Amino acid sequence: MPRFTMQSPYKPAGDQPKAIDKLSLSINRGEKYQTLLGVTGSGKTYTMAKIIEKTQKPTLIMTHNKTLAAQLYSEFKTFFPNNHVEYFISYYDYYQPEAYIPRQDLFIEKDASINEELERLRLSTTASLLSHDDVIVIASVSANYGLGSPEDYKTIVQKLTVGEEYNQKALLLKLVDMGYKRNDDFFDRGNFRVNGEVIDIYPAYSEELAIRVEFFGDEVEDIYSFDTLTNKKVENLKEVVIYSANQFIVSKERLALAVKSIEEELAQRLEFFKKENRMVEYNRLKQRVEFDLEMIEATGMCKGIENYSRHLTGKKEGETPYSMMDYFEAMNKDYLVIVDESHVSLSQFRGMYAGDRSRKEVLVEHGFRLPSALDNRPLKFDEYINKPPHFLFVSATPQELELNLSTTIAEQVVRPTGLLDPEIEVIDSTYQIENLYDRMKPIIEKKERVLITVLTKKMAEELTTYYNDLGLKVKYMHSDLDAIERNQIIRSLRVGEFDILVGINLLREGLDLPEVSLVAILDADKEGFLRSTTALIQTAGRAARNVNGKVLMYANRITKSMQETIDITEERRAKQIEYNKKHNITPTTTLRKLDTDLKVEDAGELYNKRKKLDKMPKAERQKLIKELKAKMLEAAKKLEFEEAARLRDEIAKVKKL
Repeated sequence: MPRFTMQSPYKPAGDQPKAIDKLSLSINRGEKYQTLLGVTGSGKTYTMAKIIEKTQKPTLIMTHNKTLAAQLYSEFKTFFPNNHVEYFISYYDYYQPEAYIPRQDLFIEKDASINEELERLRLSTTASLLSHDDVIVIASVSANYGLGSPEDYKTIVQKLTVGEEYNQKALLLKLVDMGYKRNDDFFDRGNFRVNGEVIDIYPAYSEELAIRVEFFGDEVEDIYSFDTLTNKKVENLKEVVIYSANQFIVSKERLALAVKSIEEELAQRLEFFKKENRMVEYNRLKQRVEFDLEMIEATGMCKGIENYSRHLTGKKEGETPYSMMDYFEAMNKDYLVIVDESHVSLSQFRGMYAGDRSRKEVLVEHGFRLPSALDNRPLKFDEYINKPPHFLFVSATPQELELNLSTTIAEQVVRPTGLLDPEIEVIDSTYQIENLYDRMKPIIEKKERVLITVLTKKMAEELTTYYNDLGLKVKYMHSDLDAIERNQIIRSLRVGEFDILVGINLLREGLDLPEVSLVAILDADKEGFLRSTTALIQTAGRAARNVNGKVLMYANRITKSMQETIDITEERRAKQIEYNKKHNITPTTTLRKLDTDLKVEDAGELYNKRKKLDKMPKAERQKLIKELKAKMLEAAKKLEFEEAARLRDEIAKVKKL
């Protein structure tokens, strides 16, 4: 029986069957790199799921932002309800890395707030990878950062079997070594409690179920899972494996070796500072590392323990750190990595290492960290791109890197809905504002929406004011607006509270707006990042979900990027029209339900409260923070990560006051 069984009411259509067969065959042949070039709205996610089903390979799906990751997680949970679909993104609600600014002699301490639900999901991911063969992990760039050794994580487990004998005291000490805490009063994840000969363990990676182990003397008489809320038995178990509560847990022997290794490196570094007569750095490093060593020896942990990861994992200087991919390798050597929106994701992965290293080099140079802290790092791009056995790059606009690497390229140009790429019209930009006003009027009368892209924030704001003064309903969106405001604006556009949205770069990937039938690109001939071929194709794609989709490019000349976009679009339209005629397909606008479960109204109320914060008494502000935090945790528990992120932003703003 196949490990991965996909469930969907739809059958492959358009270009999907050909792409699925071509890419699955390539992966099964053992080819390392392949690309899926799929236009907006062609069902790339569905194709990815079918490829997983056909190749039967454990899969890591990576994308460049958390919003897209949450969307993919939701879709793949639906596609594979009987398999282990996991979610692995950064578990920080807020993260400020430590840094030093020499010219100001300013040291910035690390400050972070950990989201417990995201931490649980990360632990669930690693536990699933080491326990099951049918695992799909949806991840952000977090998967490229250092993790603890999978071998250590796999060995520091506690297996319990009915009928076997265990010394209860030794068992409790083992749980403590694994990072669990005894708490007989408030039972939460990562805790255990003891009541006579009954031990309850709440695995750190479990959502609602805990494990009850009943002893008769030293013999395990019964094991079953139970609901922590109702205390009702859920399932009888013959045996259970408990994984540690932290991915950086190491054995006592390894910890002792790590302490010795850190002491040796400290002695060498102190000798260097003494020889250079840099006593400020000497004393700074000595005080910090000796304090960390005391904490590690006493508790097994310290603040910033990840900076000693090279010593804790036994890696050599400069050696590739452990990452999520090593957990896949520990489970199955033959796995697949899918990079979604690869034209953006790969560029982001490439830049991670250099940014991280430059910050840490300053810390090392000025005695805040040992040189080994440099080995607590994300993967270098070469390490990342050469590691997995199979890559599938997915994008509507793949870059040369993906295309040059790939031995197999599949195109998904024909959409299952029969929708065509939007027509592109180039208009002289001399009177672009006036011309656009005339072109938008009939669109608005048809109850359809308009997106306008401009080059600057100032232009977005001024254009919004100008059109509003003419009686149109317009709003703008740019990076100065926080997550809650941006999501409220997009939802308001879809429900028709206003008709025109003006933006800059935020109107490219990840916006699925079937109500939009007109996209206007002002100053399309100002060539650069925002008007490159990739950017223009992605922007034009926002009109590709509506049967009346049209793109207006305002320009005084046709640039190379504009011409390439027009040529590619016309070529795709020709293929799509031919397919529709051949199969007698009538294009239909994409239907997408509004996200009614995101509690935008509640978030809006809280946002309106925040507008009056300066006049709000301190006690009321604290009450508001509690209210926001409760809603954030509830949203995270329900896997509504977009809502949780919005509420997190609000908490940060209130706390600043």
